[in-house]
Amino acid sequence: MQVRQFGLKQALLTLGTAAVIALVASCGPKEAPQPTPPPPPPPPVVVVPPKPYPPTGASRDLPVPAIGADGLFQSVNRNISPAQMTWNLRSAYNVAALNCAAPERDEITANYRAYLRRHSRALAAANRKVDAEFKALHGTGFVKHRETYMTNVYNHYALPPVMSAFCRAVLAISREEKLIKTTELEPFSTRSLPSVEIVYDDFFRRYAQYRTELAAWESRWGQPAVPQATR
Repeated sequence: MQVRQFGLKQALLTLGTAAVIALVASCGPKEAPQPTPPPPPPPPVVVVPPKPYPPTGASRDLPVPAIGADGLFQSVNRNISPAQMTWNLRSAYNVAALNCAAPERDEITANYRAYLRRHSRALAAANRKVDAEFKALHGTGFVKHRETYMTNVYNHYALPPVMSAFCRAVLAISREEKLIKTTELEPFSTRSLPSVEIVYDDFFRRYAQYRTELAAWESRWGQPAVPQATR
């Protein structure tokens, strides 16, 4: 009987001790509540850059000439004889007098008429030389080949996106031409024609850059760009 009482007392003591420990623990300092995590940041704003546009209002499918071994765009005004350069510069005058906007057109037209009068003999000689060069290449049927070539020359000059720069170049040349002697037409033409052609080089370089930028834009923001033709 004493053994049983001792066991009961021991059990009660143990329970009491546990209760005291629990009470002491509950009275101790409590942990601060965890702060509420901040909301996730908003998704970054995607700014789509403007789609590239062709320079000077050109069409999106304009063919660009191939680049030759010399690193320059192929052109009807390259790799030609001095006589052909003289005749092609005359053609540039002609196109400018017909297509440039006033007041540039008025001054170019007046200078062109004076140019034809002053250099009539030299121009006639250049024309004969060009005929002889085409005949040497194509035989008796050379006329159609020369006409086709000259059509390409006129179409080259009349490219609409380049017309403004072309007119400025021809106007400057027409003013310089008034200062030369009649015997200097051919050397004047050979050094002046590149000043006309450079405006086309500049345009085609900018157009080629536009196509590169458009392809990069399409690859990221739109559909793949349609390959452009090369003339």
